[in-house]
Amino acid sequence: MPVAFTPQPSSYRDPAGFLFHRDGTLYRQVNRSFQPDYDIFLSSGLYDHLRDRHLLISHEEISENLTGRADWYRTLRPEPIPFISYPYEWCFDMLKDAALVTLQAAADAMDKGMMLKDATAYNLQWHQGHLLFLDTLSFERYDERQPWIAYRQFCEQLLAPLALMHYLQWPLSPLFLTYPEGLPLPLVKKMLPLRSRFNLHVYLHLHLHGGLAARENKSEGAPRPFSAKKLRDLLRSLRTAVSSFELDRRSGVWSGYYEEAAQRDDYLEQKLALVDRWSSNIPAVTATDLGANEGRFSELLAAQGKLVVSADFDHYSVNRLYQKIKSDGTANIHPIVLDLAHPSPALGANLEERASFIDRAPKGLVLALALIHHLAIGNNLPFDRIVQLFRALGPSLIVEFIPKSDEKIAAMLQHKKDIYNNYTQEKFLEAFGRSYRIVAQEPVGASGRTLYLMEAHG
Repeated sequence: MPVAFTPQPSSYRDPAGFLFHRDGTLYRQVNRSFQPDYDIFLSSGLYDHLRDRHLLISHEEISENLTGRADWYRTLRPEPIPFISYPYEWCFDMLKDAALVTLQAAADAMDKGMMLKDATAYNLQWHQGHLLFLDTLSFERYDERQPWIAYRQFCEQLLAPLALMHYLQWPLSPLFLTYPEGLPLPLVKKMLPLRSRFNLHVYLHLHLHGGLAARENKSEGAPRPFSAKKLRDLLRSLRTAVSSFELDRRSGVWSGYYEEAAQRDDYLEQKLALVDRWSSNIPAVTATDLGANEGRFSELLAAQGKLVVSADFDHYSVNRLYQKIKSDGTANIHPIVLDLAHPSPALGANLEERASFIDRAPKGLVLALALIHHLAIGNNLPFDRIVQLFRALGPSLIVEFIPKSDEKIAAMLQHKKDIYNNYTQEKFLEAFGRSYRIVAQEPVGASGRTLYLMEAHG
């Protein structure tokens, strides 16, 4: 009788094994064809080394064949990761760290007689304050006769987008939505400015590599011998290139928001106190902070022990939040760059390979502070659409309404026609009242702004 299990839609590319769900738990099957490499991976100490250095997700080995397939060798139960994000949602420094972790894992694998066989950004994930490899089957026996098979992939998915962001000084992570398998190197070569050629490492790995890629197919030609010394030199060169990249701009559209808010009498302090009081009484263990800016309220929720997905469309604010939580060792904030008017869609094979942001969100408390007017007036989203979005992300909601008389909305309307006759507190409450009941509401000092605590009907 066949065993009931559900293959993970994103895990179909690697003949070494695959992910699957059974009884609500995620497992990884190691196929018999990968047995020699997997055995060396364990016996060499590479797994223990990478796990202990927070470079690889930990797993528990299960001795039972949970799929019933004849090609089964081992079953692994990886440590659960509560929220998955993708490179098109990462800030610059997160992508940079992903590249450095990849190179470190490749170098460490060489020390144990193994090599990283792929270098896709999708194999890494932010978890408990670290960027980790997820794919335990990414390491195979090292063959000095072969070049690094993942070199092109590393350049397309990690080096190229970082180089473009560095030289153009513009956040370009959304390019992953157009080129989910990595940026074509001939295109990258055209986009890079002339001065990038004076960086030897960028010239070698992107300009020269891109020129060769334009003339030859990936599968053409027999592999040439590539010594261990050459490979270590290659990894060092890539690390030097990645380490030199910076996104130096320090101000985005909403940078300085907290400084401005703090000038409104005690507006920020009162709002922090209200959110702290209300959210601490909500039993949800997860939260999604929409329009999080640099994460002041995300940190408040994290201090309560909640896992917080902290989302904002301003790349620079998210990058600063990432730098801060990395420096502080905060383990339960997951920052992402996200435009709520265009949230990350489902992508990949049959639109199942990578779930949409709405489907991945943790479904607990939703925090929407100083956000409604940006969606309703800045992006022309009617209240009903906003309600639909918030309700899909969780049953509990703390939301702030800012009246049309507020100076921030007046500033927004200086540059567009005022067609927003429905943007009133009455219409706001009418729309939200169809999906939520109001548990509490309080004005925020003398600002004219109001905070609402809401719970979904049913």
